[in-house]
Amino acid sequence: MSADSDPTCVAIACQGGGSHTAFTAGVLDRLLSDPALEREIDIVGFSGTSGGAVCALLAWYGREHPDHEPEDLLADYWADLAAEGPIDRAANSAIRWSSQLGRMGVPLPDVSPYHSPAAYWGKREFLDLLERHVDFEAIPQLLDGTEPALLISAIDVLTGEFELFRENDLSPEAILASAAIPYAFKAVEVDGSYYWDGLFSKNPPVKDFVTNRETPDPDEIWVVKINPEARDRVPKSADGIADRRNELSGNKSLNAEINFVEPVSYTHL
Repeated sequence: MSADSDPTCVAIACQGGGSHTAFTAGVLDRLLSDPALEREIDIVGFSGTSGGAVCALLAWYGREHPDHEPEDLLADYWADLAAEGPIDRAANSAIRWSSQLGRMGVPLPDVSPYHSPAAYWGKREFLDLLERHVDFEAIPQLLDGTEPALLISAIDVLTGEFELFRENDLSPEAILASAAIPYAFKAVEVDGSYYWDGLFSKNPPVKDFVTNRETPDPDEIWVVKINPEARDRVPKSADGIADRRNELSGNKSLNAEINFVEPVSYTHL
């Protein structure tokens, strides 16, 4: 791009995928810390779902807050999320083993998150971690009408309708709503409605950058994709089958979003 050219308006959409979205943090770190790229593009929006919603939030907040940098926030958040203490490691091992036993057909008790102390502990840990890195009370002071849009997706448990939380109504609960896996968390209440993981809805929001009149139209939408589209062979192990099932379900809504946005260029990162 020549020095006289206008920068390309770009929206960045972050697919959800649990702990795999640590990859998304690395991609955003690389994009947002490149001075040459920063001169060539104008980021007009971020969107995300589940773990991608967390990454999109941290990138957006780090760009807008004068005392933070997005790459530092992303690195610090994922470092804090790592299981370092014995309790965290024991919890991770228990979850992994129970998941593997279930895939092997070993009967395990089904425990509702409404009756599980672990679900309460997980919710508290998630919210505490978010609030250590993002001052949600300071966000209204950052909004002056020139900031990029931020779109966080969740689904209303009762109505089945998609919900987009915007930068002007962010809260820790709104981010948790996008990440609340039904078997691990209670439905998250936000303003009297109840939400589950955004993987059921828009993973991530893409077409809203084009259809929403309140957001600037991007020249390009860059999708940070976690789940591969294709595999070389049919999975045969229980773990491989479960992984591929998750990949296909995670890509279903993304592909629908992309197919809708035919006039807009998009790039898989």
